[in-house]
Amino acid sequence: MKSEKLRIGILGCGPISQAAHIESCRKGRNVELYALCDAAEDLLYRVAEIHRPQFTYTNYDEMLRNDDIDAVIIGVSDFFHVSAAMKALKAGKHVLVEKPLGVTIEECLELKKVVKDSGLILQVGNMKRFDEGISTARNFVKNEMGEMLALKAWYGDNHARYTLTDNVMPIIERSEQSLKPEHDVKENKKQYYMLAHGSHLVDTARFFAGNIVSVQANYTEKFGANNWLATIEFENGSYGQLDLTIGVRMDWHEGFQIYGEYGSVVGKTFNPWLFKSSEVDIFSAKDGQYRRPLAPDGHFYRRQLEGFADTILNQQPMNGATIEDGMENMKAMVAIAHSVESGERVKLANVRGGL
Repeated sequence: MKSEKLRIGILGCGPISQAAHIESCRKGRNVELYALCDAAEDLLYRVAEIHRPQFTYTNYDEMLRNDDIDAVIIGVSDFFHVSAAMKALKAGKHVLVEKPLGVTIEECLELKKVVKDSGLILQVGNMKRFDEGISTARNFVKNEMGEMLALKAWYGDNHARYTLTDNVMPIIERSEQSLKPEHDVKENKKQYYMLAHGSHLVDTARFFAGNIVSVQANYTEKFGANNWLATIEFENGSYGQLDLTIGVRMDWHEGFQIYGEYGSVVGKTFNPWLFKSSEVDIFSAKDGQYRRPLAPDGHFYRRQLEGFADTILNQQPMNGATIEDGMENMKAMVAIAHSVESGERVKLANVRGGL
């Protein structure tokens, strides 16, 4: 590498970049905010005035031609993820792409080929893997718990979440010139909520238990709230239940329970913009003791970016979600959608298309 820090170019100056990625670049121990790119010139100017990157671009291709940029963070609409990632890889840049990896299985498979041919690192932004409470629980599950019996995980985005986020997030700069997909992505709520929120729930389940073989799912919509309940079969022979509820009438409600041969784990996860690690209670049957990690560093986005940089700069193992993880998460979400429509159990090996 050309320096001790990874030089980052960020595509997209929208909410996720302003609230998470730009700050992570500025606070990260091994990264540098080198360039910002957005098609909306007014938005780009305002954000750059605050954060002072070395370069700004309104043209993505021009940013990719800057040889000093080592890696690109893709923080734009889900429908642009794959095409933007392909361009970056073909330009010789490593990629951290926001979750979900894409919107169809076929485009994700195409991207997977480009990643393989490039020899570069692509990491998917499932930042909950860098929640120290969750990662500590996973270490127990993998190394001490023995055989898994069952997993339950839930993700409840509450009806008052914007009251909280408006208080804790920075004031978001916006522009009428921002580049958007041709259609309103929020119009299809079943697709939008699964891609935006289900991608977290599925990845957390897979992070603990491994690949999913099949799903049987049901969906209910009432009084403006949406709920998916899915029974999932894991490759390891255990079963799980996933609950995705958008607009739950209570506080943010996210967590997991895992039952195993030599212990169990119960976890409570908080709204991510509080930057508070999950509260995790780990019980070991070997010593009859509970333990709970303090995990004071809850800046998952910064930790995610530092891990990404360590993999590239120092060849450290990749702890984030890989292209394979992104593919498997996409298959699981499509399988849930297909099961809701058909009423049947759906095997992930058979799914095609999108939500």
